[in-house]
Amino acid sequence: MKQEEKEAIKQYALSAEAYHHWRTKKYPQGWFYNELLEMPATLKLLGNVKNKKILDFGCGSGILSKLLTKKGAKIKGFDISKEMLDIAKKENPKLDLKLGSGYNIPFKEKFDIVVASLVVHYLKDWNKMFKEVSKVLKKGGYFIFSTGNPVAEAKKKIKIGNKQISVLDNYFKEGKIYGPWKDNKGKSIKMFSYHQTYETIIKTIIKNNFEIVDYKDCLPLKKAKKLFPKDYAKYSKTPFFCVWKVKLK
Repeated sequence: MKQEEKEAIKQYALSAEAYHHWRTKKYPQGWFYNELLEMPATLKLLGNVKNKKILDFGCGSGILSKLLTKKGAKIKGFDISKEMLDIAKKENPKLDLKLGSGYNIPFKEKFDIVVASLVVHYLKDWNKMFKEVSKVLKKGGYFIFSTGNPVAEAKKKIKIGNKQISVLDNYFKEGKIYGPWKDNKGKSIKMFSYHQTYETIIKTIIKNNFEIVDYKDCLPLKKAKKLFPKDYAKYSKTPFFCVWKVKLK
């Protein structure tokens, strides 16, 4: 097991319940980032999923699996966190959800689509990840994944007078970065991810026999303007997440 997998297991053991609450109770802060910013773009690239056989890569607490099942998809999923998976199974008792990782996908069958919602940036070795996805994806099938926008990941906050602003800093330095998170007790913790440039991502996709079909920068839904006016104003102007749609040749 790789170091980042061990670290992810530890972090999600501390925060699985908080994460699920963050995603499912209307209008806490996390609702903006997932339901109003990232998820709409991911669903747009997924399109009509009725009767599609889909693997939920890093299914977390089962929120996307539940949504896609309601839309008529045939869903299976996996996650590296036992705590997350326990919640997912309670939310989706009829689905086949297994413990596994992006470096060792616990399914042998072929899927029409593999979808990974804000998961792959926790993995350092994307070549290994793409090889695993290739094993479970039909030829001509789609891998749709959302991740941190590479430009947004390279920003840092500086203070000018009484204001804090974000500036682009060290975009070309790839590697582990940390962001704020909350554990199950509401305590602030740091969650890691891996920053890559657009060049690295595109070359990795091509190298692993995939072609880029579509791409979306995530823009917040208009209803976020009233619910989260500050976040809406900020992320209507600057990137934060992005979604890639690639096809196995």
